[in-house]
Amino acid sequence: MNRYFYIGADGKQRGTFSPEELRVENIRRETLVWTQGMDQWKRADEVEDLQYIFQTSYNPPTHHFTEIKEEAQKIQPMPKSWLIESILVTLLPFAFCGSFLSLIGIVAIVFAAQVESSYSRGDYDASLEASRSAGKWTRISLWIFIAWVVLILAAVVLLVGLLGYSFTGLGDLINT
Repeated sequence: MNRYFYIGADGKQRGTFSPEELRVENIRRETLVWTQGMDQWKRADEVEDLQYIFQTSYNPPTHHFTEIKEEAQKIQPMPKSWLIESILVTLLPFAFCGSFLSLIGIVAIVFAAQVESSYSRGDYDASLEASRSAGKWTRISLWIFIAWVVLILAAVVLLVGLLGYSFTGLGDLINT
C-alpha cells in the first residue's frame, strides 16, 4: 500500500499517510499529493488510489486522527528500568571486594533489560513486573556488597584487636 505526502492548507508538507489516513485528514480534491513512483505532485482527485475518498457515500469516522494520537499519549509512562543501578551494584562490588556474590546483580541486569522491550511492544504489565524484579535484585546485590564490606572491616578489626598488631605492624606481618 502506498504512503502519501500532502500539502496542507498552511502550505506545509505532511506525511506519510495511507489512503485511509488521508480520509481522516479530510483532504480535498485540489489538495496536492505525492507518493513514491510519482514524477511530480498531483491533485488528490487525479490519483487513482485516492478516488474513493471523494465519493459522496463516505461517512467520516467519529474520531479524528489527532484524537487517536491523544488517546495513545495517555498510555502509562515507562517504569523505571534500574539498568544503571544494576550495572553499578554488579561491577563495583566485584571490582572493589572481589566478591563473586556480587555477580548476582546480573539477574538484576537481565530484568532491567526486559523493562524497555516489554514496554515497547505494548505489554505494560510485563514491563512493570520486570521493573519490580530489577529493583528487588538491585537492592539484594547492594545489600550483599554492604554485608561484604562490613565482613571485611570486622575481620580487619578482629585481626588487629586479637593479635595486638598496629597498622604499622600489620605491614611488617604482610612483608614477611
